Amino acid sequence: MASQFRPGRTAGGALALFLALAAPLGAQTPQPAAGPAQVSLEEALRIAESVSDQVIIARAGMSRARGETLRARSQRLPQVFGTVAYSRALASEFESIGGGATDSTQTGPVGCGSFAPNPTLPLEERVDSLEHAVDCAVNGNPFAGLGDLPFGRENTWRFGFTVAQDVFSGGRVSAQNRIADAGRRRAETELASTRAQLVLDVTQAYYDAVLSDRLLEIAEATLQQAETTLGQTQLARQVGNQPEFELLRAQVTRDNQRPVVIQRRSDRELAYVRLKLLLNLPLEQPLALTTGLNDEQPVPVAAYAANQALLGDTTLANRAPVRQAQEQVRVQQEAVRIARAQRLPSVSLNMNYGRVGYPQGTFPAWSDFRENWTVGASLSVPLFTGGRLRGDQVVAEANLLEARARLAQTEALTKLDTRTALERLEAARAAYAASAGTVEQAGRAYQIAEIRYREGISTQVELTDSRILLQQAQANRALAARDLQIARARVALLPDLPLNTGNGAATSAGQQFQPQQPPQQPPAPRQQQPAADPTQTQTAFTGAGGNQ
Repeated sequence: MASQFRPGRTAGGALALFLALAAPLGAQTPQPAAGPAQVSLEEALRIAESVSDQVIIARAGMSRARGETLRARSQRLPQVFGTVAYSRALASEFESIGGGATDSTQTGPVGCGSFAPNPTLPLEERVDSLEHAVDCAVNGNPFAGLGDLPFGRENTWRFGFTVAQDVFSGGRVSAQNRIADAGRRRAETELASTRAQLVLDVTQAYYDAVLSDRLLEIAEATLQQAETTLGQTQLARQVGNQPEFELLRAQVTRDNQRPVVIQRRSDRELAYVRLKLLLNLPLEQPLALTTGLNDEQPVPVAAYAANQALLGDTTLANRAPVRQAQEQVRVQQEAVRIARAQRLPSVSLNMNYGRVGYPQGTFPAWSDFRENWTVGASLSVPLFTGGRLRGDQVVAEANLLEARARLAQTEALTKLDTRTALERLEAARAAYAASAGTVEQAGRAYQIAEIRYREGISTQVELTDSRILLQQAQANRALAARDLQIARARVALLPDLPLNTGNGAATSAGQQFQPQQPPQQPPAPRQQQPAADPTQTQTAFTGAGGNQ
């Protein structure tokens, strides 16, 4: 059944699911209880991606890497800075000189002014004016001619711009750009790996919840069969066809099945809690999972692969851990180049242009500005750094050696991880195929045993054995279907998945449903030993987020 909600790309999808199914607040008349939300596996994957904190963190890392790339590329381009400044002098040492305030008492000769020779005057008059100017210069204010200079002005305005361009850096800028590019590729791989792991976790949690539903149904059906057998035994005991021993055995079998049903319900609740946490849904929100354990229904993981052309690709070079390790080696190689380039000289060009204004008032006119314009070049050569450059190079070379060793280690672990995923898929297929007709055969055997027991030609031990075999076959079939779907999803997402370094799931692909021995019962009237009772089995689920 298709769901009625469509989550967006934020946590609002999960909230919309809850609000759409919650009972209206403030209703004046009783409203029918909202039914469980119908959630398919595909919808669960969409919700999980929109609310996953890990995906948000990975996307932030990718944005950060893009910013580092822009920062590194900016070093190839000219750096231009503009400035505008204003200052007001509250006190100045030049107040009594030229442009500052002058003393009102004149100590020099009368009539002193600016000297302007006139070649048309007679020689005697020109000599007199020259002598008079010298007398003014000696006995008057020697700085009177500096009155138009900006020293001591109260207001100063400056504006301009600076241009700087690196010409030669020994290869450092190119190496930093390659490091930034490698970091961006690593961040993209990390995002794809995080999304793939989330898809696998949600798929596993979803099928764990579906499996818990199926095991609960099996346990309840077994309890119902035990109740039916007890009723038949009680009726036979009343008419004298069965001894008290058979009645006691039927009662013990029924009572032993009740704790198993309780345990199955608890396992189901925990499986649903894990799924709701991944989907960021309220724990009290009931869910109805619409995707069953059907081997014919493919797991919808293709839309979440970084490159759909690589779905199921097992090539070593296409695995995300190997690609990340290779990028790390490239980063360390460029770091070694940067460390070595620090010994080389660096050359840069610069230009400074500015205009400075010293107005008489507060705001200047364009004529109050004076122009400054300089160009230059600088050469920087490290002469003595106390061993710092050698230390940087040693550290960079050690990091490169470590990165190469980690790459070799990652390649070895990736080969093992890939082989393990493929073997689990083959084992899951074989286990599922082997359980194809077992359930029907076990069901038919139980029907025959039930008829034989009802007709009084067999014992309760035979009936119990048949019931145990039926329950075991049903559980194994459901478990094999769950393992097959998860193994398929894992192999499909293998190029983007991180390494599986855990100890594996408790119930791996192909593992049989092994029941434990039941509590001690009264001895059977014949030598035949009862088979193990699967009603006491504590099935171990691999929680979502675990390694499968």
